[in-house]
Amino acid sequence: MNTTYYVCKYTPIELLAAFGARCQNLNGMPQGFDRADQIAHANICGFGKSLIESVLEGNVKELVLVNCCDTIRTVSDLLHETGKLDFLYTVDMLHTGGECSRERTVAQLKALARAYGEYKGTQFDPAAFRAAFRPAPRLREPHISVLGARMGKELFEMVQKAMPYPVENETCVHNRSVGEVLPPETDDFDTLMEWYAAELLGQIPCMRMMDNTGRKRLFNDPNLKGIIYHTVKFCDFYSFEYAAVKQNLAVPLLKIESDYTLQSSGQLLTRLEAFAESMDMTRCEGKEKKMGKGYFAGIDSGSTSTDVVILDKEGKMVNGTILPTGAGAAVGAERALEEALKDAGLQREDIDAIVTTGYGRTAISDGDKSITEITCHARGAHYLDPTVRTVIDIGGQDSKVIRLDENGNVVNFVMNDKCAAGTGRFLEMMARTMEMSLDQMSQTGLKYKEDITISSMCTVFAESEVVSLIAQNKPTDDIVHGLNKAVASKTAALAKRVGGEERYMMTGGVSKNLGLVKTLEETLGTTLVVSDRAQLCGALGAALFAKDMVQQ
Repeated sequence: MNTTYYVCKYTPIELLAAFGARCQNLNGMPQGFDRADQIAHANICGFGKSLIESVLEGNVKELVLVNCCDTIRTVSDLLHETGKLDFLYTVDMLHTGGECSRERTVAQLKALARAYGEYKGTQFDPAAFRAAFRPAPRLREPHISVLGARMGKELFEMVQKAMPYPVENETCVHNRSVGEVLPPETDDFDTLMEWYAAELLGQIPCMRMMDNTGRKRLFNDPNLKGIIYHTVKFCDFYSFEYAAVKQNLAVPLLKIESDYTLQSSGQLLTRLEAFAESMDMTRCEGKEKKMGKGYFAGIDSGSTSTDVVILDKEGKMVNGTILPTGAGAAVGAERALEEALKDAGLQREDIDAIVTTGYGRTAISDGDKSITEITCHARGAHYLDPTVRTVIDIGGQDSKVIRLDENGNVVNFVMNDKCAAGTGRFLEMMARTMEMSLDQMSQTGLKYKEDITISSMCTVFAESEVVSLIAQNKPTDDIVHGLNKAVASKTAALAKRVGGEERYMMTGGVSKNLGLVKTLEETLGTTLVVSDRAQLCGALGAALFAKDMVQQ
């Protein structure tokens, strides 16, 4: 028996069940869109492409859509052309709940009933219809809600594992509230469909509905401890709501965006874990250990370098080591730790606790605890200068801006998306294009004459611009300043989003780039605190957390 898949909470799944259907929400996230990209326009959102991908993979034979937006209409047309489905139907659900809309919806329900009944060769069963209503129970305990646009099941499972509280999925397809009042005790099809149309249109509205004020109940739950607001790339419906609610919430809020593939799951996990750590600092404490020799290590495994800091029981830095990461995070971490121990004159058994952080933290099995770089950079920055309230870290894979309170706790943070624009990798690739080392590039651009603007932050297009400027014999200082200005502009935008405030500190290896630091200071209109231990800040924070784990 084929499964009948659906994608929207306005889908009349109880009606389909009355004809013998076994309904399931189609909500998986593929690795990529290799098949979908062959027939779909590039600007169709990731969710639309995921539907096409599932059908072309042969996993779906029956699909009922609801015309949420232009993407769904386009997907319906494309899937009709493929001929891969045994049954494909699109319900034309209106965006209002008035009397005319209910009448139109009744007509749509009857049309679907005719089409599906003919396809299945079955009759409407009133008893099966009534039995299909199973209002979903909602959490009555402290919990975190995922709100906004639909979230892929794999990403939601990641959220559940990362959070310190139970998680309620309240995204657009999941907060279904049909049948909270049971259907009338009658077998008359017309009467049941009139009641059913009102139920479908009277749910907690999604953002496609003209009157979506009923969504306020999702934000006013007294048991709500935090909100993860999810949007889908190229979809505007829920971005509007996020902009409206973020100013009025009294609980922690994290916005994440996905393209509906699994490719960016690593960075999304970092955001989720950092959000969880900011709400529940006991997640950073780990299991307490007894004091041994009184030394503690933090390992920051970055995409470019692996940094190690060793502290003594007084919290003073015994050693700080920076080595290239190399081909593997685990091997790079072991090599860096050995080098740090050697320089400090210590043995592995002298270390009482190790905390790992950074891009490759989960690949290192030698640590006692893994904590995100967001939390570790905050802790390290507060240690270096307790007056700092905003931390900027331009890393190899991503850029982060973190806002702290007076105790060094994370108040808010933002990261760039999975594009390399504005990261250390961007600068590295531009340096290679200009046949310079990163050290050379960091000293260049300070004495520019022409204020060149690099118009594209896309790494590929920016590289083409740089090649064109070189061909025009533009001075190297001018070109590098243009690159610095582009990175500074993107970083300043992150700082504005996070609500950055004085004082600002820059951490990470890119803080050694004098030209970029100067340009960023000009863009932000402030002076950046840059410690001589800036690149070790993440490892320092990790070592401080390792020290916390040991009983004094």
